[in-house]
Amino acid sequence: MAVTASKMLALGHKAASFSLPDTEGNIISLDNYKDSKGLVVAFICNHCPYVIHIAPQLTKVAQQYQKKGIAFVAINSNDVEQYPDDDMAHMIKEKQARHYPFAYLLDETQQVAQAYSARCTPDIYLFDGEQQLVYRGQFDDSRPTRISSGNYDSSKHRATGSDLIHAMDALLDDHPIDTNQTPSIGCNIKWKAGNEPD
Repeated sequence: MAVTASKMLALGHKAASFSLPDTEGNIISLDNYKDSKGLVVAFICNHCPYVIHIAPQLTKVAQQYQKKGIAFVAINSNDVEQYPDDDMAHMIKEKQARHYPFAYLLDETQQVAQAYSARCTPDIYLFDGEQQLVYRGQFDDSRPTRISSGNYDSSKHRATGSDLIHAMDALLDDHPIDTNQTPSIGCNIKWKAGNEPD
């Protein structure tokens, strides 16, 4: 596992369009969220310990802020041929197990990850009501504790979502969002040969 940081796409960047299949058999596009007060786009996957670490709190935060008008969508861009644990069948099980209250999409060509300059899982973006980027980076400053190869403990430093929550609260209250933002850290997106970022 290569630990990777967010590239930190420039603030003000317009959300890139997408049209991807979800775990319910639907095609979901950026236009589905055009009427929301904000949109969180989270690049995640099924097996990454950094995603597993934040998953329970991500579910809770999404449930809370969807009620306030902020939409959430998660995108899995990993190469499912090389990493079959991240294929659609496993995504369906993962969404059910995690009770994700948002669409979970498969970016099989990895073009959407490339358009968002996503690098790691989780990689989190918050767009305003005009779908312009106002926050990108970490969910919060917690990280899972590595016990041994493939074994991680999330109990010592539990995820809160504080960084994303502060940004969403500022957006909803029409307050300036702090531009001093910290990159996310996680597993690298598992790129198909030839798709790797420079």
